[in-house]
Amino acid sequence: MISKQELENARKRAIEYFEKASIVITEEEKNNIEVADFGLGELESTGLQLVVYVNTDRCCAKEMVLFPGQTCPEHRHPPVEGEPGKEETFRCRWGTVYLYVEGEPTENRKCNPPKAPEGAYTVFHEIELKPGQQYTLYPNTLHWFQAGPEGAVVSEFSTKSRDESDIFTDARIKRIPEVEE
Repeated sequence: MISKQELENARKRAIEYFEKASIVITEEEKNNIEVADFGLGELESTGLQLVVYVNTDRCCAKEMVLFPGQTCPEHRHPPVEGEPGKEETFRCRWGTVYLYVEGEPTENRKCNPPKAPEGAYTVFHEIELKPGQQYTLYPNTLHWFQAGPEGAVVSEFSTKSRDESDIFTDARIKRIPEVEE
């Protein structure tokens, strides 16, 4: 659970990152930046800030901010309602993001996952994305990602997003943020 003060502080920081990346968002979008702490209360290490531009039955576009070293935990997008699951492309806009996917584990990888229970992180094939580079993840692919030391801004283009259906390997994760009243 995240406090209202933490939510507002994270939104202000995220706006600074959007400005660094020269990404313009509206006042309404600024006021509605989603701050996901994944229910762990460890926003600096496990969290994500995002703006959803569009999410229709066929497509979705988002901007994501990761603070330095911040991690979006390992998960996959399973089949839902007869569809194969979300296919998504990450395009780095600013900073560096390290994406970890299924495949041969990378030796001497640049990042380590945050402290978590055994089995919460299982894929370690590293893809490094710098501004202008992108990578496409196919449905039901296990993945997690972490910002480099300066943080990162990443655009996501995908098929319909159903965040509430994501399956995380860490059973403690709650994808939909809860804010203290």
